[in-house]
Amino acid sequence: MTKIVFFRSGGVFYGFEEQGHTGYGEAGDDILCAAISSMTMFLINTIEVAYASNVEYDINEDDTTVRVRAKAALPEFESDDYKRYAVSGIMMGYYLQLGDMLEEYGDYLDVSVVDKPYED
Repeated sequence: MTKIVFFRSGGVFYGFEEQGHTGYGEAGDDILCAAISSMTMFLINTIEVAYASNVEYDINEDDTTVRVRAKAALPEFESDDYKRYAVSGIMMGYYLQLGDMLEEYGDYLDVSVVDKPYED
């Protein structure tokens, strides 16, 4: 099972941590893992390149942990409203997409939210 915990501060999504393999298919042929990995990299690339914002991420293939955080989603770190809404919006979009996927793949995914301030 893949567990994904989203980080939220003041109602704003700013990051997440994913851990584990879904177990939906054989390693290397697991379409659910591939979908999650693809969406995660899309999010990182969009924030970093399209929105020209710093995104912190760590991918540890040994223990299958991915941690992504973007300060630009939060008003205490980003004064540009458009950039802040774009970054937090794509984070929220990912959360909503995974929520939709839970309907069909709930045995393989666990998605939750933790309210906590951003910590360096």
